[in-house]
Amino acid sequence: MASIDSALEPILARYGREPSALLQILRDAQEACDWISPTVRAEVARALDIPATQIDCLTRFYAHLYDEPRGRYRVLFSDNITDRMADAPALMARMLEQFGLEPGEVSPDGLLSIATTSCTGMCDQGPALLVNNRAVTRMTPERIDAISALIRARAPLDDWPSHFFEVHDNIRRADILLGATCASGEAIRAALARGRDGMFAEMKKSNLRGRGGAGFTTAVKWEACRDAPGEARFVICNADEGEPGTFKDRVLLQSYAGRVFEGMAIAGYVTGANKGFLYLRGEYSYLRAPLEAKLAEMRRENLLGDAICGDAGFSFDIMIHMGAGAYICGEETALIESLEGKAGKPRIRPPFPATYGYLGQPTVVNNVETLCKATEIAIQGGAFYAGQGTQQSTGTKILSVSGDCERPGLYEYPFGVSIAQVLEDCGAEDAFAVQIGGAAGNCLAPHEFDRCIAFEDVPTAGAFMVFGQGRDMFETALNFANFFEHESCGFCTPCRVGTAIVARMMNKIDAGHGARYELNELNRLDVLLRTSSHCGLGQSATMALRDMMQKFAPAFERRLSLKDFEPGFDLDAALAEARALTGRDDEAAHLGADS
Repeated sequence: MASIDSALEPILARYGREPSALLQILRDAQEACDWISPTVRAEVARALDIPATQIDCLTRFYAHLYDEPRGRYRVLFSDNITDRMADAPALMARMLEQFGLEPGEVSPDGLLSIATTSCTGMCDQGPALLVNNRAVTRMTPERIDAISALIRARAPLDDWPSHFFEVHDNIRRADILLGATCASGEAIRAALARGRDGMFAEMKKSNLRGRGGAGFTTAVKWEACRDAPGEARFVICNADEGEPGTFKDRVLLQSYAGRVFEGMAIAGYVTGANKGFLYLRGEYSYLRAPLEAKLAEMRRENLLGDAICGDAGFSFDIMIHMGAGAYICGEETALIESLEGKAGKPRIRPPFPATYGYLGQPTVVNNVETLCKATEIAIQGGAFYAGQGTQQSTGTKILSVSGDCERPGLYEYPFGVSIAQVLEDCGAEDAFAVQIGGAAGNCLAPHEFDRCIAFEDVPTAGAFMVFGQGRDMFETALNFANFFEHESCGFCTPCRVGTAIVARMMNKIDAGHGARYELNELNRLDVLLRTSSHCGLGQSATMALRDMMQKFAPAFERRLSLKDFEPGFDLDAALAEARALTGRDDEAAHLGADS
């Protein structure tokens, strides 16, 4: 108990014993104590004066919190469809076989556990995995064998070959954001020179729309926060990049962090906020140390903190808040709930975060790329920005291109670029399908490749997954169905139950027990989820499935092995335990037997 106390005390002190910091406290406590044991649970609950059940709620909600012992080496293979296309399942099976383990099982000596995670954000350099939250990219059988040997030798990760942990930017096409160089503080100073009202006027003139996928006008959101009553205001950068196939924010945080933080400061300047949070997804925890170093550098340069750049009326600082493996926290109200130390379940809206957000105060929540765009507008002006792209979709968009192409990576284009142009540029000559916007987006067939990336045509948060000839789109739909079942927060019945039924039906078809009935039911469930779910997760959970069933129908129909419906539940098999308990297994003890 003394060792637990000594490990927890500095963690509790670091967060001022604030219940709103519960998620951060549990993350740090887990790192110090290896897992959230009953002793850790009880001590944290006592120290924060909260019910222990509140801790249970979080450990069961967040995938990266563990209330059971875990391996000293925790290996998580990415289960994203592009990693699966690159043979991630075979690589995982290879490692499991070498250690004689089943997925999710902890080795008897407590050394290792191997499981999957939805997406590591390394789709351009997969297959990838996480080892104790550190990304290892470009996996091969040889690299699997080398990692297995290092684990057996109990080698510290710092002693592993450094090239295992290399994460490349892979910027293939740069435009006004990725191709620009600007001095540290240039954007903040430009905003100060324009003044609060002047900077806001430039934001309105730019018609910048959010890059998180929804496309809400940024200036309208900032104005609502600025004008709302409240004792304090906050700016949140949503860096919970959990959409499968998206990795642009990873690159912006890795190589353009100054632009991200300056964009947050500009949002604070315009809205009157003096505190910001970067909500960083748990899979990107390897970025935390360099990001903290960048924040410290900006404070030394008087670009953060009090009286920024000598302006006595402008104070703003930023804290990093770590996520813990929950796709739903990409939804802005779920993110705010998580930031307050709760399970990340979406709020009922209205009220909207701009008027009632973090701690009940006016709050701006913007995507990483959106905030970078604010720095472009500060430097170049709103008119320049509005001159790029299309009238309804101004500026440029960064696409995360992965899958069956020669040159995966980041491509920045003015809005209005055609799907065909992107495919040509990335070297995808035999594309059979393109999934735009991740698992929650649209799937396009070849006859649609003349369509354009724009809010008025094909909107996207950035994911652009290419499927070449010979790919089975049923397999893609199956992967997405299982993803949404796993990631549903359970808040509303249509999503909680609907995603589970969709996944069950897809797995039933995959197992060779499907009939036309299942396809009809999937169409019915699509309507139910779209019209009845509480938030965007449920509303978009079957969007790709609907597209694939319509545009790639043969991939589904050839899986149907039955003419008539077959129950998905085998009642006779379920009664096997009862037969064993009664010592009967004769013919009369089975369903269907003659009486």
